[in-house]
Amino acid sequence: MTLKRALVTGATGYIGGRLVPRLLEAGFEVRVLVRNAEKLRNVPWATRVDIVEGDLRDAGHVDAACANVDVVYYLVHSMGQHGDFETTEVDCARNVAQASLGQGVRRIVYLGGLHPDDVSLSKHLRSRAEVGEILLASGVPTLVLQAGVIIGSGSTSFEMIRHLTDVLPVMTAPKWVGNNIQPIAVRDVMYYLIAAAKVPTTVSRALDIGGPEVLTYAQMMNGYAVEAGMKPRKILKLPVLTPYLASQWVNLVTPIPRALAVPIIASLQHDCVMKNRDIDNVIAPPKEGLLPYRTAVHLALERMKGGDLETSWQNSSVDGAPSDPLPSDPEWTGHRVYLDARSRKTTASAADVWAIIEGIGGDNGWYSMPVAWAARGAVDKMVGGVGLRRGRSHPNELRVGEALDWWRVERIDRGSFLRLRAEMKVPGLAWLEMSVVSNSSTGGSTYSQRAIFFPRGLAGRLYWLSILPFHGIIFSGMARRIVAAAESRTHKTD
Repeated sequence: MTLKRALVTGATGYIGGRLVPRLLEAGFEVRVLVRNAEKLRNVPWATRVDIVEGDLRDAGHVDAACANVDVVYYLVHSMGQHGDFETTEVDCARNVAQASLGQGVRRIVYLGGLHPDDVSLSKHLRSRAEVGEILLASGVPTLVLQAGVIIGSGSTSFEMIRHLTDVLPVMTAPKWVGNNIQPIAVRDVMYYLIAAAKVPTTVSRALDIGGPEVLTYAQMMNGYAVEAGMKPRKILKLPVLTPYLASQWVNLVTPIPRALAVPIIASLQHDCVMKNRDIDNVIAPPKEGLLPYRTAVHLALERMKGGDLETSWQNSSVDGAPSDPLPSDPEWTGHRVYLDARSRKTTASAADVWAIIEGIGGDNGWYSMPVAWAARGAVDKMVGGVGLRRGRSHPNELRVGEALDWWRVERIDRGSFLRLRAEMKVPGLAWLEMSVVSNSSTGGSTYSQRAIFFPRGLAGRLYWLSILPFHGIIFSGMARRIVAAAESRTHKTD
C-alpha cells in the first residue's frame, strides 16, 4: 500500500527543497519541519504544505511533527557545521527514530552517503553512516538510500566540479582525482526517494544508489568541460596533498566555503562506487533508464544557454526540473554571472523612454561613446564576428529574432521591456536589457538597464575584468543619455 502522508525534514536544503514539490505532484499530503519558516517564504509550494517550526534536537518538536504521518523523509546532515556535529546528528536521528515509532510512522526514508565498508571513513561519512544505523534500529521499516556525488545545479559536489573546471584550464590536483566515483543525477535521486514510499514495509535495509557509469573525478571534470563548451582540462596529479591543503586550494579558486569543501574532499579519498545493484530488486530503475553523467550535466547547464535566462542568473526556478536552481540554494551555487545594472528616474513619460529604447542602434547609435562602439565593432569583424554595421531593418520598430548591429532581439514586451543577445565574439554569453515603468504617484518614469555576462572558463572571467573599468563610463553614459533623449522628446510635446 502506498504511503501518502509525508513529513520532510531538511526542506530548505538541496534535496528536500526539490523533493517537496515532486511529492505534491505525486499526490502526497506534505508536512515540513523547519527551524525557520521564513526561509520558505519565496518557494512556490509553501502554501500547499503544512509548515511546522521546530528543531530536530527537541524531542517534543519532532514527536508533534510525526503525528498522523505515514512516511518520514530524513534529509538533514551537518556537513559544513563546526563543533561536535557528530553528537548533534546522533541526537537528531534518535529523536526521529523514537518519534516515528511512537507515532506509528510506517516508513522512514534516509538519504545517506555512498561509502566503502573496509576503510576508515571521514568523520562526516562516518556520522552519516551512524545515522543510518540508528534509523534502521528504530523498529520502523527504514530504507537508507546511499548516494555518492549528486549531479544537479545547487549540489555542493557538482558546484565544486563546475567552479574548478570553469576557472582552471590546467590544474594540479591530489591523487584522488584518479579514484573511481559513481555519480547520480538529481532527477534519479528524486525518483528513488519517491518510489521508496511504495516499497513494502517488510523491507528495511540500506541500499546503494548510483548512475550507470563509474568515472574518475578527472573524467567528471572533463565531461563537464565538454558539456559547457570548453576544452578538456589538463590535470596534473600530485602524490601528496592532504584533504586540508586541498580544501584550502578549493576555497581559494572557487566560492565554495572551506567548511563544505573539507568534508567533500575527505569523502573522495577512496573509491565511491555501488557495492551491488540490490536496489534493482527493491525499486526498479526508471523506465527511461538512469541518466548518464554527461546528460545530467547537460540538464544542469541547460538553463544557462538562453532557454530560461531569468532562472539562470537569479537562482529562482519555480516548478522546473530537479536539476534547476532554487531560491533556497546558497549564493555560491549556479553559473558565475556578472552584472552591470543601472537605474534612473526621469520626468519623461514611459512612452517617450520606450520610443528611445525601441529606436536604439543602427543610425540612431547607442547613446554612449560612439567611437568606442565603432572600435569594438571593428575588432569583432577582424576576428570573424558580425561587427557593428548590420544596422536595423526598421528605424523605429523591433521584432523578436531580428538582427540589431551585433545583437539579436531575444525578447520584446512592447512599451516596457527589451532584451538583446550579443552575437559578437566573446568568451561567454552576453545580454543587454532595457526597460521602463511609469511612476504613477510622482509622474514620469524609471528607466532600468542591465548588462549580463556568463563567462566561459578563465578567459571569460579575464575578459569581463579587462573591460570592467570601461563599464562605468559606457553604461552609465548610455543610461544618462537615453533618459536625456527621452526628456527632450517629452518636453517637445508639452
